[in-house]
Amino acid sequence: MSVVIVSGTGTEIGKTVVTSAVAAAAVAAGRSVAVLKPAQTGVGAGEPGDAAEAVRLAGASVTATELARYPEPLAPDTAARRSGLPTLAPEEIAEATRRLSLDHDLVLVEGAGGLLVRFDEAGHTLADAARLLDAPTLVVAQAGLGTLNSTTLTAEALRARGLGALGVVIGSWPADPDLAARCNLADLTRSSGLPLLGAVPAGAGGLAAERFRAEAPSWLDPSLSGTWSEESFLADWAPPVFGTALI
Repeated sequence: MSVVIVSGTGTEIGKTVVTSAVAAAAVAAGRSVAVLKPAQTGVGAGEPGDAAEAVRLAGASVTATELARYPEPLAPDTAARRSGLPTLAPEEIAEATRRLSLDHDLVLVEGAGGLLVRFDEAGHTLADAARLLDAPTLVVAQAGLGTLNSTTLTAEALRARGLGALGVVIGSWPADPDLAARCNLADLTRSSGLPLLGAVPAGAGGLAAERFRAEAPSWLDPSLSGTWSEESFLADWAPPVFGTALI
């Protein structure tokens, strides 16, 4: 597995922190890592973007690459049109990823928002880049109410396009989860058909970088170079009896 697409089920759910954690765990396992952010929106010139944040958290050995930047916090296609800047085609994303994969063991391609957010006037999305790369997608989901629907829709969109999915990582697991979040731990797998591969604690992005790197493997499944156990996590957090799934 040399390329992984990282897509969220929405915005502001911890996608960059999960990308950083996967990068940190891979580096700790002795792998060379690159993080590619095809389209960075909502960040001005000279300001650090998501790829730079991944380097800050995961370590200076991580290579950060950004292909396009748009100042307004909008979908890439909309942000490009409003700013008068060129849009980004999936072929450009695929080519940049292939170049990085030549000298990195793992390339993480972090999307903007969800899987089907438009990148250009033709309606191309991150899913189109994933198809060109024949790369699996890691889905980052929220913990609480509403996540069953959005995660299952993302999983169905991947299957409908013949795209592979690694599984789901919860982007921000609360310190004091409510009943919906706790029930969703098991229901996410039943609803989406995807395995649960980790849970990143809420606020992890605010940790000191050294602590983030040390703890990142404990948030992720061994398939992501981590030590996290779904069985142990559910034993700690899932309710002892499940009733009707919360949506």
